[in-house]
Amino acid sequence: MTTKRVVVTGASSGIGAATVRLFRAHGWQVVGVARREDRLRELADETGAAVFVADLTKQDDVTALRDYLAASGAIHSLVNNAGGAFGLASVEDGDVDDWRRMFEINVIGTKMVTSSLLPLLRQGARDVGSADILTVTSIAGHVAYEGGGGYNAAKFAEHSMVAVLRLELAGEPIRVLEVAPGMVKTDEFALVRFGGDQERADAVYKGVENPLSAEDIAETIVHAIELPAHVNLDLVTIKPVAQAAPHKVIRGELKPKE
Repeated sequence: MTTKRVVVTGASSGIGAATVRLFRAHGWQVVGVARREDRLRELADETGAAVFVADLTKQDDVTALRDYLAASGAIHSLVNNAGGAFGLASVEDGDVDDWRRMFEINVIGTKMVTSSLLPLLRQGARDVGSADILTVTSIAGHVAYEGGGGYNAAKFAEHSMVAVLRLELAGEPIRVLEVAPGMVKTDEFALVRFGGDQERADAVYKGVENPLSAEDIAETIVHAIELPAHVNLDLVTIKPVAQAAPHKVIRGELKPKE
């Protein structure tokens, strides 16, 4: 029986690292990809996953990743998890460099990785009958909110790209899946968004009863991919119960009305 191999981008922390851990626990071969070599080495030592250091906004790095993978055979699943948000400014006041960075990693990077690895996924589909491309987007790619600006724009674009890809691959045994999380409390997402301002990052989650964790999203990703090959979860949106929408978050205890 073939041991399936999955590539997980953005693997150095948060959702990506949790996804690597869970796939390994389920017996998959895993290649974790990210920019930070030290974090990847720690993850490799912990889990036994293979790792590859790459900046996925650079075509040369993506090509090197493809060549590294091709040297050892097919892949069966790709998890496009690398992404990020920078800033919470208005459209009028937003820093265009922040917007550019968000489009580079969330949209262009996802496109380059998907394009480069599709031949290896097709090879995997020939081996075992199916393959998967799962992209982690965000509810910010479905519902606009004040301050979303560039992140809304980038994630809406990424969501649209996934939908087009699903149409383009129709007729091939390759599932195209999207997981769109809401509020997920990780060590870095909000901290990066606010330029390292820990107080502002902590305020995002203050008083919120049970925001999602990276492990919650990893469970969703692995479950979606391990479903029978004819079952395609086109789009899974996942939010904590305390979050009704990007702009409506309940802070304090959740309890039934009297």
